[in-house]
Amino acid sequence: MRILAVIPARAGSKGIPNKNIRIVGGHPLIYYSIKNALNSKFITDVIITTDSDQVRIIGEQMGARVKIRNPKLCGDAVTLDSVIADAVTDEEWDYIVTMQPTSPTLRVETLDCAIKYAIDKNLDTVISAINAPHLSWGEKDGKKVPNYTERLNRQYLPPCYMETGAFVISKASVVTPDTRIGAKVDVYEIPEDESQDVDNFEDLRSVAATLEREKVAIYVNGNNKRGIGHIYRALEMADEFYSKPDIYYDLNQTDPTVFGETTHNLIPVNGIADLFERCKKEEYTIFINDILITTIDYMIGLKSVLPKAKIINFEDDGEGILKADLVFNALYHDDSLPQVKAGEKYYISAKTFMFYEPIEIKDKVQKVFISFGGADPQNYSDRLLEIVCQDEYKDYEFVVVLGRAKYNVDKLLEYNKYENIEVLYDVLNMPELMSSCDIGVTSRGRTGYELAILGIPSISMAQNQREEKHGFVCNENGFSYIGLNPDDEVIKGTLDMYLKMSKKGREHYHSMLLSHDLRGGRKRVISLIKGL
Repeated sequence: MRILAVIPARAGSKGIPNKNIRIVGGHPLIYYSIKNALNSKFITDVIITTDSDQVRIIGEQMGARVKIRNPKLCGDAVTLDSVIADAVTDEEWDYIVTMQPTSPTLRVETLDCAIKYAIDKNLDTVISAINAPHLSWGEKDGKKVPNYTERLNRQYLPPCYMETGAFVISKASVVTPDTRIGAKVDVYEIPEDESQDVDNFEDLRSVAATLEREKVAIYVNGNNKRGIGHIYRALEMADEFYSKPDIYYDLNQTDPTVFGETTHNLIPVNGIADLFERCKKEEYTIFINDILITTIDYMIGLKSVLPKAKIINFEDDGEGILKADLVFNALYHDDSLPQVKAGEKYYISAKTFMFYEPIEIKDKVQKVFISFGGADPQNYSDRLLEIVCQDEYKDYEFVVVLGRAKYNVDKLLEYNKYENIEVLYDVLNMPELMSSCDIGVTSRGRTGYELAILGIPSISMAQNQREEKHGFVCNENGFSYIGLNPDDEVIKGTLDMYLKMSKKGREHYHSMLLSHDLRGGRKRVISLIKGL
């Protein structure tokens, strides 16, 4: 069977000058339709019909035949039917496939499926289309009238197929200067992201975004020992791309429930070898590690299965940073390597905190916020609750938030029997709760940054030796840091000091905390990633 693809590409585009040869996604716009035609399993010959020397050069360099179009067939009023008929040679063809250069997002697999569909069903014509049902209106007797009998959500509306410019597949016998449509006609539904036609500059911008779209994967783990701030950050990062990342996690290290309710693609892997095997089958352009520590061997292995990907690591305290393209260590301050961006300016705030203003400092402390992240391995929550349930604290309110990875939640929820204590588990409204409080008590991780964004004077303590190296949550930045696993006497003494602290003293800490631009970190991080 002989199938000819005809690609019409004249030079005189007025809406977008030089449209067909503009560089989009690293190639001239017409490159994509030529490539699809040449790579098709069914198309045997490719002809470009044009009046442009530049288009001719591109076509010939790629291996297509070129027909120089008669000037009479280059006007705005000339139909595409006559152009295609003119390009068809005297050779015998079974099918003629019209392929527009202005539909660069079409995939060759979709094209081949459509050609097979036309052949299998013995159709005269198959036209590319998308199914786009909408509530629409028409006109009758000079009045606007609905094109529907019942208002329904889009998914329940009857099919409405809209033609795209991707392809028209016609039996050669029906192609004339007047038509390419035979008696037996059907449409072939293509994915929406393959249906883009370039008619104006907004279309061009949209097509460029699709062709240059990154394919992103994130590998993240979190648990009671490691904490789950990594999980929170991974989910925040996943929302920053114009595609849906694959989020991998090791089923031996991470319980999927720590991800909460999310519609992102969560993919469990059974160790590093399984992760690498899965990555071999993908062509990720960006791969993000948020696994605390990477090794040289791990990074070398990852690069071997993803040679074209840019690899970005978060909060990496391992030797693997030597092989990363970019490293963000908001918790640390060592940026001696050029690819390492360290310090609080690269902290990624949860989106909800961006909508809350800093608190106002009251004359007296009335309410205290207490939270130690997702896991709290030192059981600081337990120890604080045992302190504040005493009668001497009955005039203060305490809000204690327990994270998803806390292991003895039911026992701690029993403290809700005290009128001035509210113990909550896995809350979604953290900024709202924090904003209602006057001071905070936390560890040296993500929650410390959140309290600083809101300017809440806070006491902090480290959960482990790794947290002791975290630089931002410290006395110099407006916190009262009391070390790793301090005695209950130290915790109580510092809490009592804060409860009795003057408004002026708390305002001083408030100003110190707000002097850091923690809200701009997300923009800085994404800008650097997309600049790779």
